[in-house]
Amino acid sequence: MAQRPTAPMTDPDWPVRVIRSPRRRKTAQARLVDGVLEIRIPADFPDERLQALIDDLKAKMRRRQQRAQLSDADLERRARELNRRYFDGQLRWKSIRWSTRQRKRFGSCTPARGTIRIAARLQNAPRWVLDYVLMHELAHLVEPNHSPAFWALVNRYPLTERARGYLMALGMEDDPTA
Repeated sequence: MAQRPTAPMTDPDWPVRVIRSPRRRKTAQARLVDGVLEIRIPADFPDERLQALIDDLKAKMRRRQQRAQLSDADLERRARELNRRYFDGQLRWKSIRWSTRQRKRFGSCTPARGTIRIAARLQNAPRWVLDYVLMHELAHLVEPNHSPAFWALVNRYPLTERARGYLMALGMEDDPTA
């Protein structure tokens, strides 16, 4: 089943659609679909707890909405600054954009095309973590592998080790040598 596009989060009092699922056992999930807050819950979720759950999920969605999201242009500006600071402005690329398609990795670089994609789930990560991911992908424009020369480039960024630890703690970077 194709996913419907997610509506922009602008209305703090969204209409709610509750979907009970016999396959869902313990968890609830909320997302905005076409301007409606769609909440998926287990089929046997108690009615007397439903309104409290809806209120809680609405509040979480509002908080998520209020966080400042970086645009593709902001990402591009940040990459230009890192390029200037750590690569003497020598790197060239065609595009740097957010990607909602990256589920297992936090960034990708195609050096031959000059394209860099950063996982959209990192939009709310601390900026120093995002800078590390950008540095990692920018370094691939010079070294398309994970060789010692590649890591020497990445390690120019002073918070590399800290950012990698952060991503490992979130389970976003599994192999500490990759």
